[in-house]
Amino acid sequence: MAPNTINRRDILYRWAQGFGGLALWGLTARAETSGAVKPVQGRAKSVIFLYMDGGPSQIDTFDPKPLLAREHGKPIGIPIVHRMSSDTIFKSPFVFAKHGQSGADVSELFPNVARHVDELAIIRSMVADNMEHGTANFMMNTGSSLPGRPSMGSWVTYGLGNGSENLPGYVVMHGGKLPQGGSAVFNRGFLPSRYQSSIFAPGDAQPFGSVARWEATPELQTAKLEALAQFNQLATAARGPIAELEGVAHNYELAFRLQSALPKLLDYSDETAGTLRQYGIDQPETKTFGVECLLARKLVEQGVRFITLLTPVLKADRWDQHGNLEDGHRRNAMATDKPIAGLLQDLRARGLLDQTVVLWGGEFGRTPTAEFQEGRAPGREHNPYGFTMWMAGGGVRGGIRYGATDEYGYHAIENPVHVHDLHATLLHLLGIDHTQLTFRHGGRDYRLTDVYGRVMHDLLA
Repeated sequence: MAPNTINRRDILYRWAQGFGGLALWGLTARAETSGAVKPVQGRAKSVIFLYMDGGPSQIDTFDPKPLLAREHGKPIGIPIVHRMSSDTIFKSPFVFAKHGQSGADVSELFPNVARHVDELAIIRSMVADNMEHGTANFMMNTGSSLPGRPSMGSWVTYGLGNGSENLPGYVVMHGGKLPQGGSAVFNRGFLPSRYQSSIFAPGDAQPFGSVARWEATPELQTAKLEALAQFNQLATAARGPIAELEGVAHNYELAFRLQSALPKLLDYSDETAGTLRQYGIDQPETKTFGVECLLARKLVEQGVRFITLLTPVLKADRWDQHGNLEDGHRRNAMATDKPIAGLLQDLRARGLLDQTVVLWGGEFGRTPTAEFQEGRAPGREHNPYGFTMWMAGGGVRGGIRYGATDEYGYHAIENPVHVHDLHATLLHLLGIDHTQLTFRHGGRDYRLTDVYGRVMHDLLA
């Protein structure tokens, strides 16, 4: 090839800047439901995953264990298999109280969420396969401990298509840092590129990078799209239909529309002062996650299918308190409690909660025994054998506690819910049979739940 010759790949690469680049990574189809399944009856249209990465402690949040207080400081009576945890029982430093008509026990960490317990299905018997952050993050978000598999949001947009003309179907927002595993935790895997997540930090001055790279006149962008169409026509004439090129062209067109949609999305100046207070945006401690929650509501209003919100970066290092558990959990709960309650209230007031599944939880829980680190107050080790998550809205049966851990809060002993079961239930709420949502790759059919998963009908309204 001559030195100055430019092939089609070069042109696509050079034009994949600004909004085009964002589109190539995440803009999904609106009308196409490429999951090769016919949706069954389902109430939910969207999911908001409040991902508390790091691993909040179940026995300090929604699963109180009085035995820990009675035996505090004594050796635990069951084997502990963790790396750094001692066998010394560590009682919860937080006070629990019953709330709502359901009488659910909620820690003092969540006074605002506690007012909504009658809308929550609190799952106290979650189990997972991994006790390391990286593999556990992949398991919770993709159904596999290994990288390379599509995430929940990618599967959902693949199965249902995008409900928004001008926005990505799958959005991830973070407060300054991605969890261990990085962006691969939210990857499309082997699914087509249009099902990739769009990841950004809404608190950044330029959440999508340099705005200068996006600036172009409508005439220039129209000319680019026309030129791209001409190259695609040449390629099609020579080789026949090429799905990848058609997808790229479609994404560029969506990116063109995204230029007007994004500023409106990120601008919340038209929200009332009361709404901003409701989300905690008026306070520095809650502003970061409050903005994430408010934008999640706006995304749901516009038909975005799956939104993941990550805990802000704090001095406490998310929910991973190997030491200084009391201080760290207080900081994380302070940053997220009011915004989450504001989101639930706002969704309900706008008639959106019935069609939106809100999911809260981390990749695992914590041990009932203490981890001692020099110069730090006690913390807790990782525990995938029994932990807590909760769901609300979108056809979820509110006001229930499902499953149970043992008297120490260590192992799930009643109605264990594996991550695969959680995924199957989420898809069911969206009207998708998890056994039918498949994609053929490498000679076999893959699905989010692999060859496992059962719908937890007791959690459904």
